[in-house]
Amino acid sequence: MNEDQIKGKAKDIGGKIQEKVGEAVGNRQQQSEGLSNQAEGKVQEKKGDLKDIVKGNR
Repeated sequence: MNEDQIKGKAKDIGGKIQEKVGEAVGNRQQQSEGLSNQAEGKVQEKKGDLKDIVKGNR
């Protein structure tokens, strides 16, 4: 795993937690930010995947 994959996965997981906390306390903004962080994390993970492919690590 490269740095982008690790950071992306962490952001995705953090976003899931943020979304669930927002859901539990009834805060739609928190939920929305959590979903946004999940999307950003997934994009960063894919960026890392592409880097691996280009470098021939996959």
